[in-house]
Amino acid sequence: MTPSALLVRHGQHERDDRVAQALSRRGYRLDQRFVAKGDLLPSLREGHDLCVVYGGPQMASEAEQVDYLAAELRWIDDWVGAGRPYLGICLGAQMLARSQGAKVEAHRDGLHEIGYVEILPTPRGREVLPEPIHAYHWHSEGFDLPRGAELLAMGRVFENQAFRLNAHTYGLQFHPEVTREMMQSWMEEAAHCLVRPGAQTRERQIADAGRYHEPLGLWLEGFLDRWIEGR
Repeated sequence: MTPSALLVRHGQHERDDRVAQALSRRGYRLDQRFVAKGDLLPSLREGHDLCVVYGGPQMASEAEQVDYLAAELRWIDDWVGAGRPYLGICLGAQMLARSQGAKVEAHRDGLHEIGYVEILPTPRGREVLPEPIHAYHWHSEGFDLPRGAELLAMGRVFENQAFRLNAHTYGLQFHPEVTREMMQSWMEEAAHCLVRPGAQTRERQIADAGRYHEPLGLWLEGFLDRWIEGR
């Protein structure tokens, strides 16, 4: 029987991202739901094998004030509580943290992370992230660590960069799924963000992609195997 992957998106358009590509190569049927466009999230009875919750322009700190995000928080809590595999990316990680009672908020100095930023493994995280890596970021909020979670990776601006609740449940503050085409699109669609405190210029991001895009993709492949296998 073909396994099924639920992809929860907060934007308006389908993206051919590296996580979706990797899951397709591994034989998963992709079921994409666009919650901001009114798509409903499935019941647990629909039998999806895993779930990826992506980023988006929304603020997890304000989720309770947005009907579809408030419903998503409850759905995430039910999904994770049932022991179903969950991967949250950027906003998806923040929503996971929020669903477990942790705080999500802007940087105390008003800084953003936009561009390639180095993240460092914690002692517990070296099995997941063996060495420091430059990961792509685009966010203005960060999350506190949920109760019982293991911190796997840290950063110098936003301290908490990756956490694990259990072998099936991960939150990543960064964007390993981004393709070069997506990066170019984001810089065009949200060019106003590039002048915010902490944001890297378009020129620097393009130059850094030449050094860091492929290593991040190689890391992602190994990480997804670990997550899917529950290691």
